[in-house]
Amino acid sequence: MLGPGIGLALSGFASGFVSSSATIGAMGTRARENPALRPGAVAGALLSTVATIIQMALLLAATSRPTLSALRWPLIFSGAAAAAYAAVFVVRSARHRTHSKEQKGRAFHLPAAVGFAAIVAAVTLASAAIHQWLGERGLVLAAGVAGFADAHAAAIGAASVAASGRIPPDAAVIPVLAALSTNTVTKATLAVLSRDRAFALEVLPGLLLVIGAAWASWAIF
Repeated sequence: MLGPGIGLALSGFASGFVSSSATIGAMGTRARENPALRPGAVAGALLSTVATIIQMALLLAATSRPTLSALRWPLIFSGAAAAAYAAVFVVRSARHRTHSKEQKGRAFHLPAAVGFAAIVAAVTLASAAIHQWLGERGLVLAAGVAGFADAHAAAIGAASVAASGRIPPDAAVIPVLAALSTNTVTKATLAVLSRDRAFALEVLPGLLLVIGAAWASWAIF
């Protein structure tokens, strides 16, 4: 209904609540197949990261309000950075409207979805094993490993430990930021694997800006 510019941006934001990493991979494929859609695809990729931040805030609020409070500035600044960077490409896409025909079909291929789910399960299992082996001492490592697959699961894990009183809420900040960092590595890797060099070169600075804003705001505030 909204066309490839705004439509791709909003669909990227919506699908980011399911998986921002998978969304970035799908947007990269779309940009490679139809270069005219690249600005909208880049906007959708970065807005999926905004969804990651919003969803993480909601999950932290449900798990440990003090942990959410400790992470408020990293979440606010990283989300704002992602939204601002995406807005540039939304405007660019709106200025260069395309009337190319889109092929109708499925958003995701079943084998790719199953493969991605298997990777998520394997990494989550490895993270749980590390946490079981090292306990709270290995919380940062376990969160970082889990973040390669899903930053939200790692954040819930760290917040749950804080909610149980085993660590103070402030001590959960580093594990959550570590998960966001490794998850950013996954997103960057999928952007590169899309085999669209221009798409990757436009998405990667945005991802670095987002995670840089998170760490910088934590260091400052």
